[in-house]
Amino acid sequence: MGAWGAFIMGFFGAVFAALTVYWQWHASGIALAVPFVVFAAIGVAAHQVIRLPGDGIRPSERAERTITWSSIAEGIGLFIASNIVINIHRPDLLLPAMALVVGLHFLPIAFAASFRPFYVLGTGLILGAIFGVLAGPPAGGAIAGFAAAGCLWIASAIAVRRDWRSKRAAMQASPEPCA
Repeated sequence: MGAWGAFIMGFFGAVFAALTVYWQWHASGIALAVPFVVFAAIGVAAHQVIRLPGDGIRPSERAERTITWSSIAEGIGLFIASNIVINIHRPDLLLPAMALVVGLHFLPIAFAASFRPFYVLGTGLILGAIFGVLAGPPAGGAIAGFAAAGCLWIASAIAVRRDWRSKRAAMQASPEPCA
């Protein structure tokens, strides 16, 4: 979508990376802040694009409703998936389960918005989850977590660029105001 979506995806990419660093590598301190440096860079770029004049990329009303409902379902799905994984005593599957739920959440949005890149993003997250499960512990969680972070960060960068290009094209097409 646009720069606002990039901001959100960039943040959750950092969350995935930080959780992976903490849960899989048992790191703490500054190592947990490093993924948020990537988010900060995405956030600064998104902020610059948001401040540009014009509307940029705006989802349709149908797509906005789907984003809302899909995000609600994602939150519920994350709660259910994490409870199932914890209750079957398989914490090694937590990051793959989270990546799966987040990937599934992008598919109805892709359909409602008729936006193929979200199919690619959802598929990338789902494949990262599958590879994470197949790899098994201890590498599986790291594979799923870093794949999810990477997919979300790449999508964020593409979204910022797409919104910037849209606003730039609109500015070039509009007539100059009279002095």
